[in-house]
Amino acid sequence: MADELKRRLVHASGSGLVALYLLATYLEVGLTWPRFRILMIVLAAGALVLEFLRLQIGLDWRLYDVLTREYEQDNPAAYALYLISMAAVVVVFEPAIALPAMLMLALGDPISGAVSDNSLQRVKSPKVLGTMFLVSTIIALPFLPITAALLAAAGATLADGVTVEIRTYIIDDNLTIPIYAACLAYLVLEFTPVSM
Repeated sequence: MADELKRRLVHASGSGLVALYLLATYLEVGLTWPRFRILMIVLAAGALVLEFLRLQIGLDWRLYDVLTREYEQDNPAAYALYLISMAAVVVVFEPAIALPAMLMLALGDPISGAVSDNSLQRVKSPKVLGTMFLVSTIIALPFLPITAALLAAAGATLADGVTVEIRTYIIDDNLTIPIYAACLAYLVLEFTPVSM
């Protein structure tokens, strides 16, 4: 239980990246979107290097015991997928789409996890789905028009609430939440008559 709380707190700390960008933009201190993209690429690359060292070389820090789950011992850890998906949406999309997608992962996922029973189900309970959708919608509304916010929240909810398995590998929602959310928001903004 204590380790699960630590994982959720680390998860939520990713919202600090969004806060950093927004604060730097507000204060006009030079963290432009292209520079933020570089920062996210560096963080994702660092996570990949750490995962290579852990999985291929056998680096075994105590921190990995606390922050990784048992099924991640021989597979890429959730923290690496988390940074990769955040970097992906930052590289591909503009701030109005990427930032709420990042926050849906950083805040929505641990909040929905807090109301979950932590069992692996094909589809999570209505309470978990509803929580994720509500939190994701609230997160998206300051950034996106309501239609795009709702579709982005639906994408995050789908990624969080429906387990996808390819062969015997379960696709971690840390990889899919920002990507689904950002792609659906983009499609709404690109192909429907909504204004920012």
